[in-house]
Amino acid sequence: MTTIPLTARRPVSLPRPGTVLSLLVVGFVVVAAIAPWLLTGDSPTAIDLTATLRAPSLQHPFGTDDAGRDLLTRVIYGARESLGLGLGATALAFAFAIGLGFTAALAGGVVDAAITRVLEVAFAFPSLLLALLVIAVRGPSLATSIVAVGIGSAPGYARMIRGQVLAVRQAGFIEAATALGHGRLTVIRRHLFPNAMRPLVAVATLGVGQSIVWASALSFLGLGVAPPSSEWGALLDAGRLHITTSWWLEILPGVVIVLVALSVTSLGRTLQHRLGGAAR
Repeated sequence: MTTIPLTARRPVSLPRPGTVLSLLVVGFVVVAAIAPWLLTGDSPTAIDLTATLRAPSLQHPFGTDDAGRDLLTRVIYGARESLGLGLGATALAFAFAIGLGFTAALAGGVVDAAITRVLEVAFAFPSLLLALLVIAVRGPSLATSIVAVGIGSAPGYARMIRGQVLAVRQAGFIEAATALGHGRLTVIRRHLFPNAMRPLVAVATLGVGQSIVWASALSFLGLGVAPPSSEWGALLDAGRLHITTSWWLEILPGVVIVLVALSVTSLGRTLQHRLGGAAR
């Protein structure tokens, strides 16, 4: 019977407590977004004027708002819009970024120089300012928030994708595939694109948390999703009118936003480490 030397055995890598906690938080938010009725039996729009502005209690863990609606229920139902904003904005940003980044890196010359200059100018503006410009043109709404945050995030992602494509393009396996007679489109589809995008999967995960925060900030400023929506930023916007008397309307949704953003960021960092990508 052959025994494996102790030196040959690979240690089992257990997930860190922070990673486990982040998974639990993100899992809870996903369940809330897909099936909120599994977490609460109340309605987010049920008005009870006899229970307005009640402090957190066993009956209402997050308290109630000025219409007597249970705040925890509204936070749970708001997860769908907030998570949808984060995912939609990040997907849109990467769609723009992939098109610009790959075009600049593969075309080279004047095209690369022109796209790079445009990206540098766009990147010089604060991302939130670009989002505000989009909202000023289209008007506030859920769809506009997704477009605004996506466009605001795209220049930074495009620069990373361009740099990644240029680095992978010079790799030996790309030259080998070309030498073997594979067509340009085949090399891009089978070799260049997967290897260039692999380290950016973690960056996209980080972007979801960032997009949730930005979308919430726009709603808080009254430029995103408008009440009576239960999107988390809209809850902050509605609660600021009572912040001096009913602190839970502002603090507790804010804590949820921060906790979810930190959890998504933590998972993104873990994924980045697993994939061997450097932090950007």
